[in-house]
Amino acid sequence: MSKCTKLLLLDKNQVESLLKPDDVLAAVSESFKLHSLGEGRLFPVVREKLPAGGVFGIKSGDVASQGLLGFKAAGFWAGNRALGGEPHQATILLFDQETGRPLCVIDGNIVTTLRTGAAGGLGLLQLARRDSTRLCVFGTGVQAQIQTRFALRLLPTLRSIRYASVDGQPDARFEATIKAAIETTIETTMQTAAAACTVSPVTDRDAAVAASDIVITATPGAGALFDLDAVKPGTHLNCVGADTAGKRELPEGLLARVRLFVDDARQAREIGETQWAKETPCTTLGDLLTGKARFDRQAQDITVFDLTGIALQDLTVARLVMQQAQATGVGTRVDWPW
Repeated sequence: MSKCTKLLLLDKNQVESLLKPDDVLAAVSESFKLHSLGEGRLFPVVREKLPAGGVFGIKSGDVASQGLLGFKAAGFWAGNRALGGEPHQATILLFDQETGRPLCVIDGNIVTTLRTGAAGGLGLLQLARRDSTRLCVFGTGVQAQIQTRFALRLLPTLRSIRYASVDGQPDARFEATIKAAIETTIETTMQTAAAACTVSPVTDRDAAVAASDIVITATPGAGALFDLDAVKPGTHLNCVGADTAGKRELPEGLLARVRLFVDDARQAREIGETQWAKETPCTTLGDLLTGKARFDRQAQDITVFDLTGIALQDLTVARLVMQQAQATGVGTRVDWPW
């Protein structure tokens, strides 16, 4: 005789209503620490191009001591734009580790966006110079926006944001989003100095990089975005776009000159920016957060954080969403015989 339990379903709007930036930061920080301490496992990543177009991937893992088990199936389908849909698609599934029965199905798009933005923010807190005032971001899409928003939230010293769009033209939507984020930062943190932060397009990519304290790359990863000599001592770079074999955003030879930090060393060498210089020594961000490693930034250091996105980020944030939904009654519950 079969048992029947409830399966919780959470759509995009419900997930978005349940997530707050500070809670996501805490969950992502926990994921890095679990990884560093060996309490959370990452299973081999699936990342494959599809014959009909698109890229499909699976990131999975567990935290046995917390009963946390699950995966995120995600990818990119450029043709969705013509259908009026989002090209990035992600779905997260959490399981009961004792029985294998599914507990919760979660739209993973906003989870992916926010957890990656939070990871970038934690990288800035750990690695960027404390007196950083000038930020240059490559890309104007969803991930470029969230990376910039977390930077504004966590670095009150920022005074200038320059952005480089795909076509090199001003992007009114990106500017409006970031200006609104600046206003929100002022209202929520009482950091009136943020009012002086300006937003403007890049006209010369190399010049913009050379004049920046922080560079964020959040593009499709089609090739180097600027020249090697543009990166000056003291610069920190958050690199988001290289998440598949063959992708890159940094110029040849840069990793040999930097202090390199990653979310996961194996994954970074397989699908991240580090795939182009696999022998480069690296430190995981989680080891900095747990104190297993130490980094005392010197004024001339160039630092790179290679973000490939680890499953534990998705799982800790998804668990947060599930717990919030259970506490508030949000979501759809369906019978699920097993």
